[in-house]
Amino acid sequence: MKTMVVAALVVSFGCAEPEEEQIYQLLPVTRRDIVISASASGSVEPIKTVEVKSKASGEILEVRAETGDEVVRGQLLVRVDPRVPQNSLMQAEADLEVSEAQLANAQSELRRAEALYETQSITEQEYEAARLSDANANASLIRAQRALEDARIAFEDTEVRSPQSGIILERNVEVGTVIQSATNNVSGGAVLLKMANLDTVRVRTLVDETDIGKIQPGMRVTIRVDAYPNQPFEGVVLKIEPQALVTQNVTMFPVLVHIANDEGLLKPGMNSEVELHIGSREGVVAVPNAALRTDRDVQSAAAVLGIDAATLAVQLSAERGAMGGSLSSDEGEGNGDSQRVVMFRGREVTLPADLTPEQVNPVLEKIGADPQAFRSLTDDERAIMARVREAAGGGRLGGGGRLGGGPLGSTRPPAPRPDPAIAGDFIVFVLRDSIPTAVRIRTGLTDLDYTEVLSGLTEADSVMILPSASVVQARAGQGPPGSGTGPGGGRGKGR
Repeated sequence: MKTMVVAALVVSFGCAEPEEEQIYQLLPVTRRDIVISASASGSVEPIKTVEVKSKASGEILEVRAETGDEVVRGQLLVRVDPRVPQNSLMQAEADLEVSEAQLANAQSELRRAEALYETQSITEQEYEAARLSDANANASLIRAQRALEDARIAFEDTEVRSPQSGIILERNVEVGTVIQSATNNVSGGAVLLKMANLDTVRVRTLVDETDIGKIQPGMRVTIRVDAYPNQPFEGVVLKIEPQALVTQNVTMFPVLVHIANDEGLLKPGMNSEVELHIGSREGVVAVPNAALRTDRDVQSAAAVLGIDAATLAVQLSAERGAMGGSLSSDEGEGNGDSQRVVMFRGREVTLPADLTPEQVNPVLEKIGADPQAFRSLTDDERAIMARVREAAGGGRLGGGGRLGGGPLGSTRPPAPRPDPAIAGDFIVFVLRDSIPTAVRIRTGLTDLDYTEVLSGLTEADSVMILPSASVVQARAGQGPPGSGTGPGGGRGKGR
């Protein structure tokens, strides 16, 4: 009996069919919100900091401001010993009185000289001397007036007043300190106080060069500081500095963000986390970024799904026509009888008038199925491919063998995918009537997980998520599903 059970188990296991390996994952196209932002760090700083200095020299008699005090323009902050300027002012006032008296005397003498000169009682030389004395007395009066005004200003400068409204940030002197004039001393004088207006502050943050192209002045920004973790602050990008900074071999650009600080919560020096809102879309049709294919890697992905080159060319041509794709320069010049084929990596070539897709597609399919098949092409097939290459301008056609950038299954890495944050064209594979179909779509914003679809798909579609590019190329090199050479031996089912 035990022997029969074992035999039955052996028969049962022997008859079990191997489970098909799933090649792709099928995900429905859905609507979702896409938000794009760039994060950086920085510190809060005043927009403009003013250093308060004294134009007067001498001992400080009084300081009427402390750090943190809010002051208004013209408010008295510091008083310097006024005795020397006051004495100079008194001397200037006395000199002015003397100059006025001298001018009055010179004017009186000039009037007498004019009367005597008219009666020829004095010579012309004596008359000119009287006029010169009057001019000198007038100049002396002007000098005295200017000296008085300077003395008055110097006396007023002993009272240091606030140049603007704001908050005192630093106090650098105490009563009894002897200071030098900021205008007469080569060192620039001592800084008495530092102040700034904190009604509006800014954050100077460094943004990586990979994100700087997405940032524009006026863009909305959210700032968070450790002091108020649950209270975000809103700001705007003021400008992007033109000169880059290199920090640990990373190129960064300073970005200045202005923030309204009406409540005065933000203090200079606070560390902040900055989130720059690049763009957002609400409730848009979106697909996973893993489903996106470019013209360079669509051929290898199609081979994994069992789509031959001719079928892929027909699918992409139909989709391009439906999306209103632009014609080549040959077609624009009236070459209406010419037909186009899609080469190995999605590049379209306009065929000569005497060559048809029916002649080219079998050769493309032969090369696509076997990367080494180019060497075994017949003379006629080589002639056809030579005509195609000539029609493409003699360049590389993007396919296998010597016609393109490496055969299918090549280990050479594909070119980097364009940044999907900028609208562009991509290709996805969908199931339509249970058949994998390549569809060209126009994309919009991406949050690096999902990408907005502007055209080409609807919510009724489901996209196919294939393995990574290296795995896809490896599968393509082993042969299409169902050929017996590839892993799994058959087409997978979406989950």
